[in-house]
Amino acid sequence: MLAFVDAKLAYEIDVVAAADAQASGSAVIIDSRKRQSWDHGHIAGALHLPAASLAALPQTLPRDRCLVVYGWGPGCNGATYTARRLLTEGFDVRELIGGYEYWVRNGFAIVTAGTTSRPGPDPLVTAEPHR
Repeated sequence: MLAFVDAKLAYEIDVVAAADAQASGSAVIIDSRKRQSWDHGHIAGALHLPAASLAALPQTLPRDRCLVVYGWGPGCNGATYTARRLLTEGFDVRELIGGYEYWVRNGFAIVTAGTTSRPGPDPLVTAEPHR
């Protein structure tokens, strides 16, 4: 059981650590959701790579940085499919715990209809606003 927990900690990343990694340039965030979901709103600075379009990976994906993959939230496994595909190609990948839902709930920057905003943090998720 300890090996499972260690592996989970090595593979998953929470939204605070992902935001820090994105800000430092050590990670690129990948949205695995459908176009309609992306258009509804996505993490600022994320790349769109829908799970359904994984047959041919873009040649522009960076191999020198961690790829943090996300879906809608805890009930979505599209990010897991995308992460699996990227891992088979040798990329360094982490899956974002809580996905887009928890990114928004923590008050990090999102893009909706071409406008970047920072929703107020949900007090059930965080006691302090982030950046």
